[in-house]
Amino acid sequence: MPSYTVTVATGSQWFAGTDDYIYLSLVGSAGCSEKHLLDKPFYNDFERGAVDSYDVTVDDELGDIQLVKIEKRKYWLHDDWYLKYITLKTPYGDYVEFPCYRWITGEGEIILRDGRAKLARDDQIHILKQHRCKELETRQKQYRWMEWNPGFPLSIDAKCHRDLPRDIQFDSEKGVDFVLNYSKAMENLFINRFMHMFQSSWSDFADFEKIFVKISNTISERVMNHWQEDLMFGYQFLNGCNPVLIQRCTKLPEKLPVTTEMVECSLERQLTLEQEVEQGNIFIVDFELLDGVDANRTDPCTLQFLAAPICLLYKNLANKMVPIAIQLNQVPGEENPIFLPSDAKYDWLLAKIWVRSSDFHVHQTVTHLLRTHLVSEVFGIAMYRQLPAVHPIFKLLVAHVRFTIAINTKAREQLICEFGLFDKANATGGGGHVQMVQRAMQDLTYASLCFPEAIKARGMDSTQDIPYYFYRDDGLLVWEAIRTFTADVVGIYYESDQVVADDPELQDFVNDVYVYGMRGKKASGFPKSIKTRDKLSEYLTVVIFTASAQHAAVNFGQLFLGMYPEEHFIEKPVKEAMARFRKNLDTIVSVIAERNKNKKLPYYYLSPDRIPNSVAI
Repeated sequence: MPSYTVTVATGSQWFAGTDDYIYLSLVGSAGCSEKHLLDKPFYNDFERGAVDSYDVTVDDELGDIQLVKIEKRKYWLHDDWYLKYITLKTPYGDYVEFPCYRWITGEGEIILRDGRAKLARDDQIHILKQHRCKELETRQKQYRWMEWNPGFPLSIDAKCHRDLPRDIQFDSEKGVDFVLNYSKAMENLFINRFMHMFQSSWSDFADFEKIFVKISNTISERVMNHWQEDLMFGYQFLNGCNPVLIQRCTKLPEKLPVTTEMVECSLERQLTLEQEVEQGNIFIVDFELLDGVDANRTDPCTLQFLAAPICLLYKNLANKMVPIAIQLNQVPGEENPIFLPSDAKYDWLLAKIWVRSSDFHVHQTVTHLLRTHLVSEVFGIAMYRQLPAVHPIFKLLVAHVRFTIAINTKAREQLICEFGLFDKANATGGGGHVQMVQRAMQDLTYASLCFPEAIKARGMDSTQDIPYYFYRDDGLLVWEAIRTFTADVVGIYYESDQVVADDPELQDFVNDVYVYGMRGKKASGFPKSIKTRDKLSEYLTVVIFTASAQHAAVNFGQLFLGMYPEEHFIEKPVKEAMARFRKNLDTIVSVIAERNKNKKLPYYYLSPDRIPNSVAI
């Protein structure tokens, strides 16, 4: 009788193992096997991190194995199990891999296909077509869209983390990590015993240093020592945590009536302000988005305020950015003066502090929350709803949306909800942050997520004119590496543009993003469909870059871009493409490390060895 060797790998995360009964059935082209209990006498099967092998003998020839069915039945109490993969050695000596990387909960079952990626057109056998359709039907019931707030991108229909499908919930380790990080952040910011200082007027600039007591590294220490200086202020617009607002000023706005006479002490080229503009030496950061946003009023004993500044910057002879004029609100007038470096020291410093405060609000709510977290969640929900696990695009993207929906759900529970952290410690809390996202949605376009286009649209693309914009330089390197990789993968599975256009699951995925994520707004520029391999490669680059590199640039780095510990792809050409991708990223790491040598203020946020795969890893 034919005999198969079945190897089963259990996950290594907390509580991944199980004591429940595990049954296996094989479905082949010539027949189906009976259920087989996978159990070794006097052995504790399916322990956390274990790789167990079993001999399964069947009565008849099964032909080519098409599906593997895994059932879990209660032993004593329900005991969830995380199955990484199954491999099958056939009676003929062939090996077949069945990736899973999913939880089996309760008295549940999972039906797995072999690991070869397949488009819908590749499935000609009825049982495989049926499996594909049933998987999507089940997922679309689990992953439902919901409007958390009017005007927001739609999010997952879940009130709290425990309502999420088990496969996208935090692992126990990650959940604990989130709680610990949240608590650590509160401790670092002295939210409890330091709150009085936040909610009252500060009497001394030395109070700022208290914020840095427990946030100590080379960069923060240098910023603490030099934060009052104009050079540091200008540098942060290029390479700080929000390097996406500064743009070349091509015409002085009427709402900022600054003159040459006002700023001539800052101009180094003996040119008028208008001539400096013409030569491309003037840059602007406009916080118009904040104009009219309601300041936090959740505490009746605390008055909080918001500004909507306009800041003019100058590229000096050393090619460094320095501020030369600041207006704190949008409408000029006697009560809204223009502050200048020639003003009294603390007048100018306070003006810069207001700009930095406004920059913080836009960074947290728009650059970080909306344009990385919420956008990545849209891609993730659409992926789960419209792409089966066997689809090559699902296999490509799943690592880049890992835990994204979970961390956003936690944020809606604890951070941006009513009475959450935003309300307690943020001047845009109490609804202002919601207004900001609603306004920022008008400028959330597909082109603005295409890194090279976004840089060019702000007039910041010239490396010769603006030589110290490391966010741009490193970002372009990473963008091109991702674009090359996605083009390789697309080329493996789509031999022509027509195959792209004829892939119904891909088109449903793209349409879901447009209709639900972007609320069907034509002005967003998000495609409703994709017709060519080149456009598909660009689209996938947007998804991956947004979730990994862009988030790293405006947040932090933990895990590493290009590392795929879950082996959803088994095909050699894709593994070779991954190897080339990692090699390209390693080269970028070396280039950035060499650039950073001996720099007093190194920029490494976009070094691939510091870029997490997703916004939550």
